Amino acid sequence: MSENRSLRRVHVLTSHILRSPPPPPNVSLTRDVCLQYSPPELNESYGFEVKEMRKLLDGHNLEDRDWLYGLMMQSNLFSRKERGGKIFVSPDYNQTMEQQREISMRRIYYLLEKGVFHGWLTESGPEAELKKFALYEVCAIYDHSINSKIGVHFLLWGNAIKLFGTKRHHEKWLKDTEEYLVKGCFAMTELGHGSNVRGIETVTTYDSSTEEFVINTPCESAQKYWIGEAALNATHAIVISQLNVNGTSQGIHVFIAQIRDQDGNICPNVRIADCGHKIGLNGVDNGRIWFDNLRIPRENLLNSVADVSSDGQYVSSIKDPDQRFGAFLAPLTSGRVTIASIAIYSAKVGLAIAIRYSLSRRAFTVAANGPEVLLLDYPSHQRRLLPLLAKTYAMSFAINDMKMKYVKRTPETTKAIHVVSSGFKAVLTWHNMRTLQECREAVGGQGVKTENVVGHLKGEFDTNVFSLRERDLLERFTSEVSQLQDRGESKELSFLLNHQLSEELSKAFTEKAIMQTFLDAEAKQPAGSIKDVLGLVRSMYALVSLEEDPSMLRYGYLSRENVGDVRREVSKLCGELRPHALALVTSFGIPDAFLGPIAFNWVEANAWSSV
Repeated sequence: MSENRSLRRVHVLTSHILRSPPPPPNVSLTRDVCLQYSPPELNESYGFEVKEMRKLLDGHNLEDRDWLYGLMMQSNLFSRKERGGKIFVSPDYNQTMEQQREISMRRIYYLLEKGVFHGWLTESGPEAELKKFALYEVCAIYDHSINSKIGVHFLLWGNAIKLFGTKRHHEKWLKDTEEYLVKGCFAMTELGHGSNVRGIETVTTYDSSTEEFVINTPCESAQKYWIGEAALNATHAIVISQLNVNGTSQGIHVFIAQIRDQDGNICPNVRIADCGHKIGLNGVDNGRIWFDNLRIPRENLLNSVADVSSDGQYVSSIKDPDQRFGAFLAPLTSGRVTIASIAIYSAKVGLAIAIRYSLSRRAFTVAANGPEVLLLDYPSHQRRLLPLLAKTYAMSFAINDMKMKYVKRTPETTKAIHVVSSGFKAVLTWHNMRTLQECREAVGGQGVKTENVVGHLKGEFDTNVFSLRERDLLERFTSEVSQLQDRGESKELSFLLNHQLSEELSKAFTEKAIMQTFLDAEAKQPAGSIKDVLGLVRSMYALVSLEEDPSMLRYGYLSRENVGDVRREVSKLCGELRPHALALVTSFGIPDAFLGPIAFNWVEANAWSSV
């Protein structure tokens, strides 16, 4: 039987081949029968004014942003290249670690020469801080190595002097830092301690006989680790260390230590090693630092919170050690705000590339012999990208609101800003990682290439469900903690045992804050097309947040029937947002040159002539 089937197959194939007409001579493929790139702008309409939407999303300093975009696009230092008839600027990640480090510093010196960093430390007030935020965000859009390096220099080293120091420190260090005559790093993290700053093991002792502080690395776990700019470039370091005065530990304090001379030679009593090649950010020279009885002047203690007199008397206006420790950490809030902000701009780049590609790339047909279908016309593709687009819009409004609160901060608002910025940093960076992964997958194999950088429920499930969830989770959390404490458990252990509930409460609090900023931004808009589209985006954000949160089912905020309703409504909203997809990503205001070639004429960009 098997042999008969084989013979029949051979007979069929032979007949088919013999009946096939021979190919005509001199046949050649022409471009007429090949796929052609069609810009999405030819077929997609803008249902609202994208320039006005960009003002809402960027929030501030649009002219400054565009000026810096232009500076980068006009310089060959930023690896200008032509692909598919367009100019792109992006780092060359194929360079060696040493080459990436060198070119990153050359780019920073170019920006310094053009005045990009003017006033970053020597000017104060909301306008100066917002301008710094805007320019920092543009740097992050181009390359995270650059934004990490200037972040270490200005936001960590520079801001530590500005916020922890007093007039004498400001006059000595800030202008030289702004002009890169001094190159700073921030030596807080150790091999054995990262987030637990209170447990840092580096020890600084005051020597009243010489009026000097003596910094020591007492053990290997105390070596300063992953310190950006330390391996090659930094001349000075902010050193976070335990302070010992007259045999008494006064807890964490902040010092300035010179680690290199102006010629780049490592100072005596300091040892520095390179952290080596990393999976990313190889333009940053991360290093490790050991101190061996390094002596620094008494004036190098940053003394806005506490000081040591020449005769060795410890003085502080904050008597409680816990409050003093909190005061040392409070100024680091700016770092959380900037990290959250650049995470959203990173997500915008990924979405702009993936959605533009999905509006020009086709695959498969719905009907036999019919035209191939655009990727974004598939409901499954809409489902993977458009909810993330809505979340990015919501989080843009949230971080803009946070930046405004931060630059106008007062002693009374400091604690609230600390709490909310902590939540935003976590949620927005998680969102960015998920978005970039989804965008990479959504463009298929092209995402692997480094050059492509990569109705009734609406009313019921907006802010009121969000508020209900947060209030109920808070009551559950406090009740659980109280019960454990009544049984004799410590407060710390009670919190630890309720970590899952605590995490859910934190997420609920943050998502409610994001939703509220979206509603506030939407409410300020006059009736019209922008307000209408924002309503769709806001509803998408609300429903997707509910759909993705397991606590909605776990604690009964949604029934199983409601979950089905939510999913159907999300799919419906995907269809309603689909016509606005191009306009929504164009509203990000990111120049074409900062996106990958895949976002535009990907056929020409991959043609033999381009290769």
